[in-house]
Amino acid sequence: MVGATGRAPAGPLWSDSPVTSEHPSPPPLARGAAQAPDTLHDVALLDLDGVLYVGPDAVPGAAEALERARAAGMRLGFVTNNAARTPQEVAAHLTDLGMPADAGDVITSSQAAATVVAQRFGDGAAVLPVGGPGVAAALRDAGLRVVDSAEDDPVAVVQGYGRDVGWTQLAEAVVAVRGGATHVATNADATIPSPRGVLPGNGALVGVVSTVTGQQPLVTGKPDPAMHAECVRRTGARSPLVVGDRLDTDIEGGRRVGAPTLLVLSGVTTPADLLAAGPEARPDLLAEDVGGLDRPHPGVRAEGEAWRCGAWVATAGDDGLELRRTDDAADGGPEDDGLDGLRALCVAHWAATVDRGAPADVRAADDAAREALGRWGLAGR
Repeated sequence: MVGATGRAPAGPLWSDSPVTSEHPSPPPLARGAAQAPDTLHDVALLDLDGVLYVGPDAVPGAAEALERARAAGMRLGFVTNNAARTPQEVAAHLTDLGMPADAGDVITSSQAAATVVAQRFGDGAAVLPVGGPGVAAALRDAGLRVVDSAEDDPVAVVQGYGRDVGWTQLAEAVVAVRGGATHVATNADATIPSPRGVLPGNGALVGVVSTVTGQQPLVTGKPDPAMHAECVRRTGARSPLVVGDRLDTDIEGGRRVGAPTLLVLSGVTTPADLLAAGPEARPDLLAEDVGGLDRPHPGVRAEGEAWRCGAWVATAGDDGLELRRTDDAADGGPEDDGLDGLRALCVAHWAATVDRGAPADVRAADDAAREALGRWGLAGR
């Protein structure tokens, strides 16, 4: 990736991690980052829902974290699978929450879908939108003709998230697809985070249409690399970092585009989800929230058959994982942010399940480990 900044590509900047005969290739997350990511990467490609805000409200500390990142020289791009709003509306919402943004900084899955449809069917093609206002706006901006009914013979149905999507729109989409229109989904996220907990996302409603029509949609949002690649093109990023709260979209999408990834736990992914992640969805860095941009991240080091992160040691065996806390950090790394034990567990489990994702049974070797597992929702697993 070519850009105008003086920062080097991300690969060589990760802190070293030992390679031993027992562990010839450390799993993702093992390497950590010896310096804060906002000093190593020129651009952060940030997801929005669950990373910067949940529903109408900002994630606590997110505005301050982005301000610190900008002060460190990092530029920001916003890459969202939420298709409901236009880039202008997204930028205005971010700005209202204390995170200044311009429409040109925002890439939505509606834009990605509109680009794909325009390339496939040409300028002026008739398309039926299903979703929030952002879907129709993106189609018009791409030179497509927006129609309201299956009776208008649309060549495609583009379905994105919208809070007011109901039976009438879904029925119209079904009729159009059964009549020959191509079904395009802006994303397949089954859930979205909210202040009330996890709620149905676009993928849940896409499933209604595909179940009735018997046809699987073309999905254009993350993890397809097109959205992150477009953000890289716009920003001229030379050393981008993908930041997100979802394994199957943000982290997998970052891996597909060849960029390092930071998973935050402020959205939908749980520690149990992270442990069970397959190789395509394992992040390089982990933090409670986007504040992880401005602090170093500890590595996870091999100690014989065990893995150590700070004062925590995890071991994988035939009967599952064991976590224990030692009396000292041993490696002199960054101060524990409350996730060192989870990092050790993940790397131990992933080293034992290199090519597949699998749930993990975890047990505590001491009271400190028992308390930590309870905090992460892993107690009794």
